[in-house]
Amino acid sequence: MEETRQENENLEFENRIDLSELQESVNKIKTQLSKVIVGQKEMVDLLIVAIFSDGHALIEGVPGVAKTMTTKLLSRAMDIDFSRIQFTPDLMPSDILGTSVFNVKTSEFEFKKGPIFSNMVLIDEINRAPAKTQAALFEVMEEKQITMDGTRYQMNAPFIVLATQNPIEQEGTYRLPEAQLDRFIFKINVEYPSAAEELEIISREQALEKNTKLDEVEKVITGEEIIKFKNLIRQIKVEKNLLEYIANIVVNTRSNSFLFLGASPRASISILKAAKAFAAINGKDFVTPEDIKNAAIPVLEHRVIVTPEREMEGVTSKQIIEQIIESVEIPR
Repeated sequence: MEETRQENENLEFENRIDLSELQESVNKIKTQLSKVIVGQKEMVDLLIVAIFSDGHALIEGVPGVAKTMTTKLLSRAMDIDFSRIQFTPDLMPSDILGTSVFNVKTSEFEFKKGPIFSNMVLIDEINRAPAKTQAALFEVMEEKQITMDGTRYQMNAPFIVLATQNPIEQEGTYRLPEAQLDRFIFKINVEYPSAAEELEIISREQALEKNTKLDEVEKVITGEEIIKFKNLIRQIKVEKNLLEYIANIVVNTRSNSFLFLGASPRASISILKAAKAFAAINGKDFVTPEDIKNAAIPVLEHRVIVTPEREMEGVTSKQIIEQIIESVEIPR
């Protein structure tokens, strides 16, 4: 009997998903970024989870907290195509998607692809472009394809959109509607560095000679590996009671008296995907309640709206989500 039990345990161990390569790649990415970026551990962690969850991320913070620099460095650590689009009030959909150009030699129109045709796309100051341009971008994010002159063009995998916005300056900006915010798996809030981190930042800047910050970073992961790891993460096990735990958290946002708008089913799916990625990065082939808690706040924070009365009292969506998570019974 004891022999049979040991054989079953060995069989179970052999059947587990090997996550060592994924963990090693994640550590390599973090090592490369830490050569330049000081602190901002949460932003880096969430960006990596977003990429492996097949999601897009919105990064919000005041100017100068390394939002754009971090995304550029992240792209440098990956052997994939990268493009950056600076959103401005006069930007048109064709400026990001591409346009048909008449070829004199063939007497036919040819489609010239725009900068959105890349593996990783950085949208700087996404709230500066008008609604028409924003809508064109969000369609590509959701469908991972565009249709131009009756022809469908598919985005190459992996396809990741990382967008930044400044929460302070409102002049010349166009607020993102809730339905469009829902397309981002995470909204990452970037805080100011501490005094010690600030000192480290300026010390590193002083130490730089001829090299630029981007020269410090080496490519440590390929696009094929990213796709492979995404497929691996999809195989992470989630018990039924944990699926119920996710559903209960999201449903509670819809009945909370402090919230004017609750989260959609897309939020539940996003929590599930992100929790699997958190588990895999931590070397587990199964999701725990802790993984779900880690995913819930960045997934839900931008998908709910606080009632005007509570907002005037200074209550934030993060505080309400934390209360909801604490109130929902953890599965045993």
